[in-house]
Amino acid sequence: MKTLISLKHATATLDEFGVATLSICEAGSLNILSTPVISDLTDALKHLAQVAEVRTLIFRGSSDKAFIAGANINEMATLTRSSAISFIARLGDLCEATRMFPVPVIARIPGWCLGAGLELAMACDVRVAALNTQFGMPEVKVGIPSVIHAALMPRLIGQARAAWLLLSGENINTEQALQWGLIHEAIALTELDQRILSIAKNFAALGPAVLKQQKTLLRRWEQLSLPESIADSVQEFSKAFETGEPQKFMNEFLEHKRAKNRPVSQAQTKTHKTAARPLQIHCRKTGCFERPFREQLRALSAFAPTRMLWL
Repeated sequence: MKTLISLKHATATLDEFGVATLSICEAGSLNILSTPVISDLTDALKHLAQVAEVRTLIFRGSSDKAFIAGANINEMATLTRSSAISFIARLGDLCEATRMFPVPVIARIPGWCLGAGLELAMACDVRVAALNTQFGMPEVKVGIPSVIHAALMPRLIGQARAAWLLLSGENINTEQALQWGLIHEAIALTELDQRILSIAKNFAALGPAVLKQQKTLLRRWEQLSLPESIADSVQEFSKAFETGEPQKFMNEFLEHKRAKNRPVSQAQTKTHKTAARPLQIHCRKTGCFERPFREQLRALSAFAPTRMLWL
């Protein structure tokens, strides 16, 4: 495990598979987003985006109490109109750096995922939550609207469900979040890390060029009409063949298929059967099976109608 980043509020490591993990630090047990935390996480993401060895990224908090339970209310309570713009713009930059990260980002979500934390989770590509996690957008309950990447919510779960969460400020549990499509998987907390690492390794095993290419397409499709997206995809398809990855992976697939379907020759089958058949010689005097003259009789075993020769 290699340390890539070590800041006060953000650390990042990289394992031998190319799986990077970005962890929130010193933000309380609920991983509250204040300006210093937001700044360190944004800087960390920008740095990690330039590291070629990173094949996928796990985004997590420092405890199992929460992914992120929201932005710092103590700080927000002192905002003016001008300082509010600066604060929310920085938070938007963090979410956008996550959303536009060049490889898949997996959100590890235990406990609470509220407000700015849910916006950041929605900016990730894959969201895996522990059972008994609570999700919500409680901003209206403290006098502010849900903004910036809350705009992703109608696209993810539909207008009606998004309206309910954003207008009511009520929470939903893991089961409902999964049913609505807000998260991809729900799993016991004890199995959360193992499952997330499995998903991350699957991403890391894919070609790095095609994975980046596919994520780029997903982001562009959000801006284009369906006919434009289809036309745009044609050029991306052709570009893939300049990377060498189609040739590598397709040839590996074809070779595996050929090896699996290759018939076993009669000579190989006969040799296998011969080698598997032991030669036993039964002595009528002693009633025992013996193996005298093994070397001389070895050739006879291939022609023996049974597994023993009577003397």
